[in-house]
Amino acid sequence: MKPYPQDELYQEMAFIAYHFHWAWTELMALEHAERRRWCEEISRINRQLNSAPSNPFEIA
Repeated sequence: MKPYPQDELYQEMAFIAYHFHWAWTELMALEHAERRRWCEEISRINRQLNSAPSNPFEIA
């Protein structure tokens, strides 16, 4: 079994910690697939927010 690349692990952990403010111990407790899923969800939320209209009453 090939070990998970350390650089990618730190990138995922930093990404989640930055957005959700989770502690290192919480992030290390996540399985790889679950950590990747949280990264995908954060990215999806960011994409939605970035495409949101500047006027909250404007219909997209």
